[in-house]
Amino acid sequence: MLKWAVRGIGLALTGFLLIQLVPYGRDHTNPPVTGEPAWDSPVTRALAVRACFDCHSNETAYPWYSNVAPVSWLLARHVSEGRHKLDFSTWGSGRQEAEHFARLIQNGEMPSWDYVLMHAEARLTDAEKQQLIDGLTKTLGSGG
Repeated sequence: MLKWAVRGIGLALTGFLLIQLVPYGRDHTNPPVTGEPAWDSPVTRALAVRACFDCHSNETAYPWYSNVAPVSWLLARHVSEGRHKLDFSTWGSGRQEAEHFARLIQNGEMPSWDYVLMHAEARLTDAEKQQLIDGLTKTLGSGG
């Protein structure tokens, strides 16, 4: 039985090492910032930076574990999808729906649970969530 456990651990370790050779998810260059919204207040921007910018801007801060597969793959997907849905760094390139984003924040869907797990600073209090919702509604409602 011990022999099979050792083989299993060895196989898992070999697999982990082999997936490190897959280059996807390790390009950590951020595209240029071409515009930002006309924020309703510095507080709204600060809350957005804390809770949103890593996935929803071109100012992503990549932690050390973003170089380790399969985490690197998941982060690359999150950032790509996040920027596609809402990118604070390419402002003016599309219409933004304040009500949709407010609903995601209010329901606790954003920031995502896995992001908050690794980034305690993104955990917003109920008051901060409401401030962010109100600020985004004013910011996005002003024409983006």
